[in-house]
Amino acid sequence: VYVQINKAAEDENTKKLAKDFFRKLEEHDEQTLSLWKQFRDFSIEEYIRIYKRLGVHFDEYSGESFYQEKAQEVLKMLENKGLLQKTVKGTGIVDLSEKKDLSLVSTVMRSDGTSLYITRQFLVISCRDLAAAIDRMNKHSCDTMIYVTDKSQSNHFQHLFQILKLMGYDWAERCQHVSFGLVQGMKTRRGEVIFLEDVLNEVRSRMLQNMTSAKTTKEIQDPLETAEKVGLAALIIQDFRGLLSSDYQFSWDRALQSRGDTGVFLQYTHARLHSLEQMHGNAQPTDVNVACLQEPGAISVLQHLLRYDEVLYRSSQDLQPKHIVSYLLTLSHLAAVAHKALPVKGSAPEVAQARLCLFQAARSVLANGMKLLGITPVTQM
Repeated sequence: VYVQINKAAEDENTKKLAKDFFRKLEEHDEQTLSLWKQFRDFSIEEYIRIYKRLGVHFDEYSGESFYQEKAQEVLKMLENKGLLQKTVKGTGIVDLSEKKDLSLVSTVMRSDGTSLYITRQFLVISCRDLAAAIDRMNKHSCDTMIYVTDKSQSNHFQHLFQILKLMGYDWAERCQHVSFGLVQGMKTRRGEVIFLEDVLNEVRSRMLQNMTSAKTTKEIQDPLETAEKVGLAALIIQDFRGLLSSDYQFSWDRALQSRGDTGVFLQYTHARLHSLEQMHGNAQPTDVNVACLQEPGAISVLQHLLRYDEVLYRSSQDLQPKHIVSYLLTLSHLAAVAHKALPVKGSAPEVAQARLCLFQAARSVLANGMKLLGITPVTQM
């Protein structure tokens, strides 16, 4: 619909109709509002369904339309503080230039008095965005308010926070914009991807196909659910491996490799370590003699486990998941090497206990790290 309406908007008459509709919305025209509400309800219903597949739940859905009335209050506040200026055409602007010479301005109101929606073409700030920030801070007293959008909107948020500061809101310092880049070359069998659901269905289907050709699949209780979880891990790890703001080239083959730096490999390692625990009774070892863990493979895993809190702290500071991804991939490779070199079965009881404890610790950290990234660890593959 979005693509089609943008094409249609090239026609001046259609553009005028769209503006009229928007104005009616802001004037609370009953029929227009009723139609808008229907579309909004349909959208949210779908959001909830798709996000559920990603294991994501939102407590609240309050888009910028929710703040239409409060936007008028913000305009009055800007006016009272002497921040709102009118251009010759009647557009409302805020001067953000250091010398106050209008060399950098942000448009907050159209000449017809309606509040602006964010557009990528012009440096504009929606009064609704200002109203939303103020309302959310009043309601939730946030320690930090994080906006997650694509990087083309970086300037928008920089200026949004700047206007909030000019309005006297010190907490604007605690607002952050986390931007993300574009995924290039992502195609499904149906062609160019438009809907996330197509991608989720495709990755589940491909993963199921890969699992069917493996020997262990027949032992899995719910192959479809496992394929969904492993497929999601593949997508998430490919997406989070680099800086969030970087564009990257998507590759189905690379994402679904069972060996190498992939989400599939993380899931495979977790399932393998879980199987090892089950094989030895799944009980927590007691009276472990850590002096038995002298081999280079064991020491490498132990040293890496010690770095976990440092990695979590780093990700919490710059809000980049790539540190956790890199850490978990290295942990999986080290655990795989140790698993081959340090057998539990057939070893002396004391050595077996120590090694089992080491592998349990590795699996526990791997599972927790995956959950932080939105991945549900699987126990069979």
